[in-house]
Order: sequence, then C-alpha cells, then structure tokens
Amino acid sequence: MAVMERPQDYVLRTVEERGVRFIQLWFTDVLGIPKAFNITPAELENALEEGMTFDGSAVDGFSRVQESDVLARPDPNTFQILPNRENGPPVARVFCDVTNLDGTPFEGCSRHVLRRQLERAREKGFSFFAAPEVEYFYFAGEEGRPEPLDQGSYFELTVADLAGNLRRRTVLTLEDMGIPVEYSQHEDAPSQHEIDLRYTDAMSMADTLMTVRLVVKEIAREAGVHATFMPKPLAGVQGSGLHTHFSLFEGDANAFHDEGDEHHLSAIGKAFIAGVLTHAREITAVTNQWVNSYKRLVVGYEAPVYVSWARNNRSALVRVPAPKRGKKESTRIEYRAPDPACNPYLAFAVVLAAGLRGVEDGYELPPEAATNLYELTPEQRAAEGIAALPGSLSEALEEMERSELVAETLGEHVFTWFLRNKRAEWADYKAQVTQFELDRYLSTL
Repeated sequence: MAVMERPQDYVLRTVEERGVRFIQLWFTDVLGIPKAFNITPAELENALEEGMTFDGSAVDGFSRVQESDVLARPDPNTFQILPNRENGPPVARVFCDVTNLDGTPFEGCSRHVLRRQLERAREKGFSFFAAPEVEYFYFAGEEGRPEPLDQGSYFELTVADLAGNLRRRTVLTLEDMGIPVEYSQHEDAPSQHEIDLRYTDAMSMADTLMTVRLVVKEIAREAGVHATFMPKPLAGVQGSGLHTHFSLFEGDANAFHDEGDEHHLSAIGKAFIAGVLTHAREITAVTNQWVNSYKRLVVGYEAPVYVSWARNNRSALVRVPAPKRGKKESTRIEYRAPDPACNPYLAFAVVLAAGLRGVEDGYELPPEAATNLYELTPEQRAAEGIAALPGSLSEALEEMERSELVAETLGEHVFTWFLRNKRAEWADYKAQVTQFELDRYLSTL
C-alpha cells in the first residue's frame, strides 16, 4: 500500500522541483494587518518541524518586551507559490500559526482565536463554511483626495477601462493561485468593485481573504493605482462591505437545510440566526473595527443598520437567500454588517460564537422583517423590537466591553489589547478638527 505523502514533504519537494528561492512566512496581527518574513529553502525543513523564532514585542498586540520571543509555525496546507510577474526566481508563501516557545498556542494569534471556535463547533458535530463578497475601491495615486478611476455603477460594462482591466487581472491571478472566484463585477459607487469568493471552510477563507487583499493592492500598485478596502472612502455614495455567506455542515449534510420547512430552513439554522441577532451589537466592534467603519453603517446607502432578518429584504442585517433548486448544500445565511477592513479570523470567530450560542441555548428566531426598515419611524421600530447597530466605534466598544461572549471568544489577551487599541483610536479621532466642521462652522460661528 502506498504511503500518503505528508503535507510538509510535499512542500519540501515542490520547493526543490520548482526552484523556489524564498519562502515568505505570513501571519496576522490582532487588527488583521499582514506580517511576514522571508526564509531560504535551507531553513524550510527546520521551520516546518520546529517553527521560526521572532520578536513578538515588535508586533502590535503580541508580546510584551519581557516575554517577547514567539514561534511562527508554518501550516504546510497553506503553501502556495506566488505569481511571478517580474520574471524573477519563484517565491512561495505559507501561513503560520504563532505559538509560545513551548509549543502552546499564543493567545495573540488570530488564527488560534478562530481555531478555538472551529473546534467548539466540531465538538458539536459541525463544520463552518464562509463565502464573502469583497468590495473595494480603485483610486488614482495615493495622496490627497481619492480620485475615482471611473464613474461606473452596478454591473457597468465598459470597454478596456483601467479599473476593469485591473479587476480582471486580479481574478486571473487568484485563479492561478488556486483561489476560485465565483463572480466579479463593478459595484454601485464610482470606481468600486467586487470579487465574490467560492465558499470553503472558514479558516481557509480567512487565509484567502488576507491573500486577496494583498493581491488586489499589489496588482493595483504595479499599475500606479491605489486600491483600498477602507469602508467609506467617499462621502455621498455607498461604502464597501464584506457581505459574508455562512453555513454549518454536519458531515456532508447542510445543517441549515430542512426539506420539511416551508422555506427549507432548519431549527439549527433559525437558532443560529437568532444567536447572531441577539449578539449583533456586541460583536460589531470586531466585524467593523475602525472609526471609518461607522461612516458606512448609516441609513441611505444600502448598508445594514437595524438588527433584523429577512429572506429577500436587503435592509435587514441577516438575509436568508433562497437555496438553488435541488441544491440543499446552498442553504445559508448572509451577514451583511462586516466590512473588508476587518480581521477575518476574529470576525468569523465572533459570528460563529454568536450563532453557536443561539443553537446551544435554543434562542427563538424573532419575526421576519417584511418591510423596508429604513422607511419605519423610530417609534415603529421600537414597537417591533428592532434595535440598531452601534452608531460609532465608541458605542460599539461599550457594547463589546460588556459582552461575556466576545471576551470568551477572543480570550483575555486579544480582548484587552483590542479594547485598549481601539479606545486610543477613538480618542485620536475625537481630537481632530475635520473639514466638515470647518466648512460648516468657521464662517458663521
């Protein structure tokens, strides 16, 4: 009987056969900012077996100086040769888990935070899948006011424009890397684009999102263009969201699907939605972590503002798309709050934790939002028990700080550091005098 090749052996063999000269070890800080350092093939076997030591105190949210050294442990299943657009020697990348020197998981590692929740789900017989819709903008240059490259809108079909060509090159590059793209299109705002990724398990998808953001930016940079995942870079138009489709599976069976239900949504699916809704305000600081995130979450620009669910109502926070005919596996929920500048590991972790809490405790799903929630008065929404998402980063942090669920999900290290970092961001923002204030008040007050 043939012996199955170990993933690390496949990596070593591929590096040798393809003549790879450098291997980038990728990891992510608490805010979702990518970090990396390079090793040569001579160091690779040792890195795969023992990890590579680095100074964790140099990375925000990682170690304190007196406990600085940590290990980057490559996950051989994430090994990928990067596209070679400059005809240089091949370069590969591999995602790393960060551990303490004794091999135990490091509490500041974002992948570890998500893995803990995936293991909780696995103990209950579930695997967790995600499929995000990634929105972003292209702008001319990097400094000053953002200048859109086009004035297109939804599904605009243009001939040989720069932004469209950049998006197509990006999709082809992702496909070359083994990252399947389901759709790509022009979005509603000028120079806004969207790439929808085919669903896979949540850990692989979080890794993929980190890769997509870097590929989008790198291909734009080569063309002298700035790509940004900033949630709301332009006033008066839609911001960029990360509408993400989630589902639970029990083995090969979709746990959200029930053939006997009128709308084919199982009791598990309903309880999961109820959990996400119940804890939505608590998790928003994680899914929408920047001051600018709350410039997107306002009425009038199609972003979700109110805590509700519906099947075909896009003003709801959670949408339940109709499954494709004859495809039970396509039953899913769409969570519409996150933006593409979040840390995907932490965002997926808190959504999963909220949904599992609903399943574990048997939360009851509230009535579906049948009307356009933006058209209801505050009194009407209050009468129907529909709350709003936090209106600012400060309000979101207050909700998060009170949340036992978020504290448990993130762990003390990440929870404490995240709150401290984000309060500092809010304090810096409050101290600024904006152009809006100057335009509105300077000449009249």
